[in-house]
Amino acid sequence: MQITNQRRMAASIFSKREGRNVGVHRVWIHPDYIDQVSSAVQKEDIRELIDEGVIKARPIKGTSRGRARKADIQRAKGRRVGHGSRKGSKKSRTPKKEKWMKTIRAQRRVLKDFREVGTLDPSQYRYYYRKAKGGSYRSIAHMRANIELDGISIGGDE
Repeated sequence: MQITNQRRMAASIFSKREGRNVGVHRVWIHPDYIDQVSSAVQKEDIRELIDEGVIKARPIKGTSRGRARKADIQRAKGRRVGHGSRKGSKKSRTPKKEKWMKTIRAQRRVLKDFREVGTLDPSQYRYYYRKAKGGSYRSIAHMRANIELDGISIGGDE
């Protein structure tokens, strides 16, 4: 029993109804009613069988994003960033400017706190601010050590 034409007609009907292309392979025909489907010659007959539920369109099979979502969650935690995943040099992944901005903002924040607390008077603050701007300090710890070397006591190191 050949139902190739019926399948084709059903696919075209479904395509019009869904508003997107429904292929021949997405048409499902109830195995118990194949005789009835094979006797359906006109599109009107096929439409009736579709309304009865003898012929249906299978759902579209998509690619599951479950694994991708799981990987994204892991990446958000900082995983999956080993040597094999990297493209680009260390400096392209975090440019020099970004690194500088991160360090200088941190140093300026600490200097501002020292000024507000009263550890540094405005002229000292200006002096260390300029030194920081000139790149004299590698980190906050380095800057604190230099300030302490100059005889200024910084609280919180008990």
